Amino acid sequence: MTKFQETETIELKKSTSELKEALISIVAMLNKHQRGELWFGIKHDGTVAGQQVSDKTIRDVSKAIADHIEPRIYPVVEHVEIDGKACVKVQAEGGEHPYYAYGRAYIRVGDEDRQLSAKELEKLILEKNRDRLRWDTEICAKATFDDIGSGKLKSFLKLSGLKFDTIPNSLEKLNLVKDGKLLNAAVLCFARKPEKFFPNARLRCAVFGTLDTTVTLDMKDFYGDAFTLINKAEEYILEHINIGMRLDGLLRVDVPEIDREAFREAIINAFCHRDYREYDSVNIAIFKDRIEIRSPGLLYGGLTIDSIRKKMVSARRNELLAELFQRSHRIEKWGRGIKMILEREPQTEFEEIGTVQFIVRFKRKSAEQPAGGLRGIDTQKSSVKSSVKSSVKILDAIRENNTVTAVELSQQLGLTLRAVEKQLAKLKQEGVLRRVGPDKGGYWEVV
Repeated sequence: MTKFQETETIELKKSTSELKEALISIVAMLNKHQRGELWFGIKHDGTVAGQQVSDKTIRDVSKAIADHIEPRIYPVVEHVEIDGKACVKVQAEGGEHPYYAYGRAYIRVGDEDRQLSAKELEKLILEKNRDRLRWDTEICAKATFDDIGSGKLKSFLKLSGLKFDTIPNSLEKLNLVKDGKLLNAAVLCFARKPEKFFPNARLRCAVFGTLDTTVTLDMKDFYGDAFTLINKAEEYILEHINIGMRLDGLLRVDVPEIDREAFREAIINAFCHRDYREYDSVNIAIFKDRIEIRSPGLLYGGLTIDSIRKKMVSARRNELLAELFQRSHRIEKWGRGIKMILEREPQTEFEEIGTVQFIVRFKRKSAEQPAGGLRGIDTQKSSVKSSVKSSVKILDAIRENNTVTAVELSQQLGLTLRAVEKQLAKLKQEGVLRRVGPDKGGYWEVV
């Protein structure tokens, strides 16, 4: 005996007396999966009951579909025998969603049909048209090839491993031209003055003296192409956060209180995935305890904060723009950016504000120092910087006289004996300095 089961794409009805409910199910399945299969003559439990089927039955079903489902669909409606019992099978497909039955839109959830809310309906329409509505692939009507900076384009092509031809040909190869016109992505990335066409091609940066925006210590606006603004954002953060230092051999290495690769990735994401239809700019806000990188537009393509934190997923609002970023090795193709941020800065927070803004929030290390301990990274910076200078002075002195003693170094350099001995021990431990022979009669060797 044949047994059926209802799913998100299969609906069972005992008879055509449930025709109205059946049409609602067709619409719900089309809105969810763009296809659906409907059976008359089969009970909800999957058993075949059969029903009387005539040519008129087939015509009535077809007419009801034509009269009450919009936009119009053209399903296959046929008489089918199952276990010797007559049934009606309806197969429907359609990509013109949202579909409406009796003037209302429905969505399939499991094996049930639920009416769409106004917000869900709006989302469905946007998802359907998102490829047509992509900002980066739209033509910038007022821009011409004369607006493109050849230097910017040549630098990009070199970084991407491509050769420059002419401006039109080079942009054509990057899919940045349509019908002889520049696309928005071309203007945003390579125009001499993108702000001439897009006032929101802007970066706004500010430093605040407290935990909120009541006290503004500095504020600057930057304009330019997307790549320039990314660099400006990184420079601004490095200029206004604390930088510690460490020794790598004899080299001084700067250590920002927030991992540089992590906040750079967040900056790149902000420019790559922001909603450019929103007038607002990308904003960098530096507070005493945190840094916030704010970009217009929420997460795209149904992504949630939970999903980007736990899964390596990516949905790109600006696909063409993302391709340019990927070509120039600014982003990875498979969306590992969030994972990298969390690996380097595990305390990073992500937040969506209302319907207009996405925020990446980094905690500042200087705000986490215990009372009475180091006064943030500023103290660390001063301490490490002093240590570096002392080490260099000691090594220079040893190069001039490799038999010099710790006492002589102390007198010569104006350092305490304890400080000299500490630096000597540190340099030996790091493999930079080696003692050859005994304390008396031996000598130093700089490795």
